[in-house]
Amino acid sequence: MKRVVIIGGGIVGLSTAYFLHKEGHQVTVVDKSNFTTGASYVNAGYITPSHIISLAAPGMITKGIKWMFNPASPFYMKPRLDWDFIKWGWAFKKSATQKKVEAAIPVIKDINLLSQDLYVAMKSSGDFKFHYDHKGLLMAYKTDKMGEAEWNVGKRAMDEGLKVQLLSKKQVDNLEPNANLDIKGAVYFLCDAHMTPADFMRDMLSFLKQSGVEILAEEEVKDIQNQDGEIRKVVTDKRELVADEYVLAAGSWTSKLVKQLGLKMHLQGGKGYRINVHRDTGITIPTILCEAKCAVTPMDGFTRIAGTMEFSGINHNISKVRVEAIANAAQSFYKDLVVSKEEKDEARCGLRPVSPDGLPYIGRSSKCKNAVFATGHAMMGWSLGPATGKLVSEIISESNTSMNIDSFHPDRRF
Repeated sequence: MKRVVIIGGGIVGLSTAYFLHKEGHQVTVVDKSNFTTGASYVNAGYITPSHIISLAAPGMITKGIKWMFNPASPFYMKPRLDWDFIKWGWAFKKSATQKKVEAAIPVIKDINLLSQDLYVAMKSSGDFKFHYDHKGLLMAYKTDKMGEAEWNVGKRAMDEGLKVQLLSKKQVDNLEPNANLDIKGAVYFLCDAHMTPADFMRDMLSFLKQSGVEILAEEEVKDIQNQDGEIRKVVTDKRELVADEYVLAAGSWTSKLVKQLGLKMHLQGGKGYRINVHRDTGITIPTILCEAKCAVTPMDGFTRIAGTMEFSGINHNISKVRVEAIANAAQSFYKDLVVSKEEKDEARCGLRPVSPDGLPYIGRSSKCKNAVFATGHAMMGWSLGPATGKLVSEIISESNTSMNIDSFHPDRRF
C-alpha cells in the first residue's frame, strides 16, 4: 500500500482516486474548489470513441488566425503577449500535420473505448446510480461541404472498426421526431454514449468519502517542495501533505504547478461554455451542430448546449457574446428551440487543459521520481477520465498498463 496525494478533484482526479482505492492505496484528494464547479461539471457529458481526430488537425491554425478577432467564433485565441501561450502555439502548429493526426487516431480510439468499458463497469458495479445512456452521437450538418467532410471522418472511423452510418434528413427525423432539426443530414456514430456529469461527480465523491478517501475541498496548493528529483511534500494554505506518490491532475493549472518542480509543460486552458434548458425540447439523441461547433445533450431532467474553445488565459470570465452565439447556433438548428434570457444569464464556463498535439499527458516524467501526470485531455476530459484514472493507478501499483501509453509521455517533444 502506498500513500498517494492527488492534486485536482475533477473527473480525472476522482477517477484516479477510485482506482487507487480499489487497489488498496491510501488516498487524499486536494482541490481549491468546493467540488461543484469547473470543466468536469459544465461539459457535454460525451463518451466519444468517435472523436478520433485530435484538436491539432491541419488547418486549425489558419482557422484560429481567421477567427482571432471574432469574439463570437467557435475557436477563439485572444491576442496577447504571453510567452507560454506563444510557445504552446508554436508547438500546436508543429503538431498539426496529417502524419501526426493519423498516428494519433488508433491511440485516441483505444483510450476512449477503454474508458467507455470502465464507465459501463462502474455503472454495473452497484457502487453508483449515475445517468448513463448509449444512444450514439449525431453529427448534424446544414451544407453538403460540411456533410462530405464529416462523412470522411465517419469512413475513417469505420476503418478503425467503429459503427457509423450516413443519414438523410428524413432518417434523422425518424430518429428525432420531436426535435424539428433544420439540417441536410447527419453522420451517426453509434459507438458513442453520454451522461449527466454532475450526477456522476456527486456519486463518485460520495462513494470516495464513504470508502475512506480523504477529500480536502477549498484548499489551494501553494508549494510543492522537491529535492533530488523527488517531491518531499505539498504545502497547501491549510496544511502540509506528505506521501509516497503524487498525482498532478489539476487540469489547466497543472502547468503552473510543474514549474515548482523545475519542469516545463506545454498546456493552455481552453474555455468552454454551457447553457442548461430545463424544459422539454424533444431532443433525445446527443448531437453536434457541425457548422456551429456546438454540442447538444439530453441530460437527466434538462438539455445542455455546450460549445466554444476559447484561449484567453486562466480565468472564468463569462463572455455574453459567446453565450449568445451558442444559443443562436442551437436555435438555428432546432426550429422549435427557444433559449430564454434567464437560461443565458445562468450560463457557466470551465477550462479544459489542452496540450499542443491534442493528446493527454499521462505518466511519469524522467525528472521527478514520485510524480505521475494526468492532464491535457482537451475536449475529451470527460470521456477519458476513467481510463486515465485506471492507467495512473496501474503506474503507481507498478502493474502492466491496460494499453500502451508511450504517446502520452509527459516528456514528449513537439
